[in-house]
Amino acid sequence: MTVRKLPIDRLTTERLILIPFTAKICESVLKDDFSDIFALGLQKGKGWPYPDVIETLPRIIENLSKVEEPTGFESWMIIKNDTFEIIGDAGFKGYNSEERNIDIGYGITKEERRKGYAEEAVTELMRWAFSTGMINEVTARCLSENTNSIHFLKKLNFTEIKQENGMIYWSLPKSIN
Repeated sequence: MTVRKLPIDRLTTERLILIPFTAKICESVLKDDFSDIFALGLQKGKGWPYPDVIETLPRIIENLSKVEEPTGFESWMIIKNDTFEIIGDAGFKGYNSEERNIDIGYGITKEERRKGYAEEAVTELMRWAFSTGMINEVTARCLSENTNSIHFLKKLNFTEIKQENGMIYWSLPKSIN
């Protein structure tokens, strides 16, 4: 099912701005070209882009190739609103129209971890996704030894669904949010 573009180009929280990645931005960053980022008035935060971002960008490009422009159900840059520094990314790994769910992922630079930015960004993305009326559940997964992600997902009221092949699968239904 094709997801229509939703009328959103950024989300804001108390400390953050979330802006969707575009294919052009992803392709430029992969070439170590940050001119598109700078043209938006953004700065590279210390440690960004980190290796996980570089590894994820081709998947973001692939997801974006399935839509004419970002719909909101892809990946977003996490930006500190006081410095306009990109400090991470969060977003969705694919909309499942039959089950009306979406899988979320997130990452923050080492320099900005443990300051509540991931929680603030993920909470806002889930709030937005549920508000569209298209989502009944947000899912997530993490490695079974990733204690930080386990604590984080529990803090956000996710419920563990199963463990398989070293991964833990999580669910957060709309009714809890």
